[in-house]
Amino acid sequence: MKKQLYRAAAATVLGLSLTTGVVAADSANISGTGTGSYNHVSSHKTDNSRQWNDNDVSAYNNNFQQAHTGDAGVYHNTTGGSATSGAAANANAVAATVNVSNTGGSGGSSSGGALGASNSGTISGTGTDSVNTVSSQETDNSVVSNHNDVHVMNSNVQSASSGDATVAGNTTGGSATSGNATNTTSATFTFNVSN
Repeated sequence: MKKQLYRAAAATVLGLSLTTGVVAADSANISGTGTGSYNHVSSHKTDNSRQWNDNDVSAYNNNFQQAHTGDAGVYHNTTGGSATSGAAANANAVAATVNVSNTGGSGGSSSGGALGASNSGTISGTGTDSVNTVSSQETDNSVVSNHNDVHVMNSNVQSASSGDATVAGNTTGGSATSGNATNTTSATFTFNVSN
């Protein structure tokens, strides 16, 4: 009877010594486990991030202008005076500035997110024949796609003509002056795309 009680007590002690310590955390400590115990500190970090930037920037400038001066003429006078036609001028100015900026996501070890933090584990004071492991795993699945379309079209059609200046059929003819015909255009496009 005493032998059976001793055997039962020994089995109880053995059962207590086969405890297992398992911890999953960034920083963990396991200590004081019994003989033949299994102790494992595990850390797993996974970052799945996807960033898609689709930028379509378009600038169109369509300009059509016409300017004409009238005719200046002195005709069939004994004494002809002077005639002056005005100036014809076209002017066009366009300025466009576009700034597009796409910042990266907050995930991933490269961008200072959850990954990259220090992981530590300590196992100490375990009994004889214990199995102790500390493992750390980091997985970063980051996909960044940038699609930038920039289109610029500048179409300018201008027409300027001065009228005729004519002195004809006069005994004494004066002067006839036609104005200047001028075309002026200016277009400036500035695009800054940063991904």
